[in-house]
Amino acid sequence: MKCPVCGDDCVSDAFDIINTMETIFSPCPRCRGRHLDKKSPPPDYVPPDTCSCGKRFIDDVYAMMYRIGVEEGDLTGTEPLKEVGTPLINPGFVLHEAPYLPRHSLVLLTDQLGKQTAERIIAEIPEVRGVVQDNHIIPGITDPDSDDPPKTHTLLAGCDVRANIFATQVGPIVIYKQSSMMHIEFPRPVNPKILSVDRKVFTKRPKIFVDACCGGGTLGIAAARLGVQHLIFNDAWYAAAFWTAYNLKVNHAYLGIDDVEIFESYTAMAGTPVRSEPHLVATARGGVSAEIYQGDFRLLSPHIPDENILAVIDLFDKASRDMVEETITAWKAKNHGDVFIP
Repeated sequence: MKCPVCGDDCVSDAFDIINTMETIFSPCPRCRGRHLDKKSPPPDYVPPDTCSCGKRFIDDVYAMMYRIGVEEGDLTGTEPLKEVGTPLINPGFVLHEAPYLPRHSLVLLTDQLGKQTAERIIAEIPEVRGVVQDNHIIPGITDPDSDDPPKTHTLLAGCDVRANIFATQVGPIVIYKQSSMMHIEFPRPVNPKILSVDRKVFTKRPKIFVDACCGGGTLGIAAARLGVQHLIFNDAWYAAAFWTAYNLKVNHAYLGIDDVEIFESYTAMAGTPVRSEPHLVATARGGVSAEIYQGDFRLLSPHIPDENILAVIDLFDKASRDMVEETITAWKAKNHGDVFIP
């Protein structure tokens, strides 16, 4: 699949990604890596070249990025190694040992390194896919009533599209996102949101599942993996709506989807980054069918059939019990079926 950000072949079918999980970050017998203290500057040593198998230990990759940062003046050489930034492994899944990184398997989220350093890292370290400036925000829409434009991180160099692999009760799903544009989630051994979807789908046996604030589509795609055959996705943020549609395409073989039609390119959708009135951006057909909208979930009712519905509303801020109850009450007043907040 062509990546909508860089145009390269950096997006793969879920089946191909999942089949690499056991070996993708494992060393070969010739691999050598040096474990470094992340709380101290790296020692003065020359990190080894990439192994003949195409992998290099993550600490050695970090030492190389640190060295470039010092040479470019972004680091003084006294900072601990961890100050380089946060590693976003591609694909992301639960690891029990530090990884040996193949080509283009790391996106770096950093608040220390500048654009020139980032460009050198991409040019000189093949394991790094992209470098993203951490702007210390949550990308996308955090308050549906705010008129402020959504904030994002900044892609400094390379491509920041990466996948996460999430477990469900009946098998894994693959969720791609552009890291600078969407909330970053890390797979865990047990995902409470996906578990809540599993329990609700098993109990309610819905005909249609509505993922009203879908993000990258994780919960709705999990529902499809659990057997729901009609999905409705919605998110006001263009990147979320687009990647949901793309993730249906990525997971098509596991979901029984024959075709996904996305009506606008990623670039074109960026021209209207936030919508209020729900706008149909993609459809899916096959054993599982789906409609994907970009808009305010509170205006989605005309697009929801009066059938056996189960809706999930994954609010960004669940801290206010009053707000949660108001959201549920307002949804029930306009829509049939059951609704829950994971």
